[in-house]
Amino acid sequence: MVDKTASLSEAVSTHLNDGDTVALEGFGHLVPVAAAHEIIRQRFSGLTLARMSCDVIVDQLLGAGCLQGLISSFVANSSAGSLYELRRRVEHCDPEPLWFDEYSHGGMVARYQAGAAKLPFQPIASYRGSDLAKKNPRIRTVDDPYGGPSIHVVPALNPDLTIVHAQRADSQGNVQAWGMLGIQTEAAFAGRRLVVTVEEIVDEDIVRSDPNRTIIPAHIVDAVVPVPRGSHPHAVQGCYDRDDEFSRAWSTLAREASAVSAWLEENIHGTADHEEFLSRIGLDRFDRLSIRDTFSTPVNYGGRV
Repeated sequence: MVDKTASLSEAVSTHLNDGDTVALEGFGHLVPVAAAHEIIRQRFSGLTLARMSCDVIVDQLLGAGCLQGLISSFVANSSAGSLYELRRRVEHCDPEPLWFDEYSHGGMVARYQAGAAKLPFQPIASYRGSDLAKKNPRIRTVDDPYGGPSIHVVPALNPDLTIVHAQRADSQGNVQAWGMLGIQTEAAFAGRRLVVTVEEIVDEDIVRSDPNRTIIPAHIVDAVVPVPRGSHPHAVQGCYDRDDEFSRAWSTLAREASAVSAWLEENIHGTADHEEFLSRIGLDRFDRLSIRDTFSTPVNYGGRV
């Protein structure tokens, strides 16, 4: 058994390089926010970010000068407003243009699925009649070899590094998650390297007691990092709720580029790690994000007597 636990700073510095394509996936909750902040803290540059659903970390990575490109299918601060740093780059090339490779959610899923299966591309039927296929030259049309109508295809997505967040893992890197899942498993298998941040590291026996919750097996994980509250301001099912107040405040703050720079300098570059960042924004806010226990029905896996 190989212990793959690492600190967040060690995992990011070891497995990410300037110029890489990095996927930060998690849909609605389980978003690897602490990892994004560590990328900023270590001042990486020239990165291309793959993320289905953009949010505050996209604005923050852009404001920190980490990104040269974005691969995505949704660009808004959830229900909290706009991402003004992203808008400045896309609408006004301010301070410079951003390469933006746009797909639908289905297109992003298909790209990760192809990458995970080590296929060159994936067919997708939902682009029939869509203008998006006309706007993005990477969405191609091929003949159906079985005689049907032609079909659109999207290229495989194989990030240099994938980072996902989950509720728990053992020290070997068997990762378990529950609640609303996105494309984490496919993105994990598609990545050339994989770092997983988790709310807690648990004993192997806990993982073995409920194996169907394992969404990522240890053999593809390069590092597993315990980062409690590592998804804030997003939720983690069973741990804490979404911090809508923070996200709404970000949309107000980010209207001015200078305010974004000042916030990053104080709260990310001015902190040593995620724990200090949380202390800076106020740990008392997690009292307001606390949740009640709601347990699922026990499952009897059975076994020999």
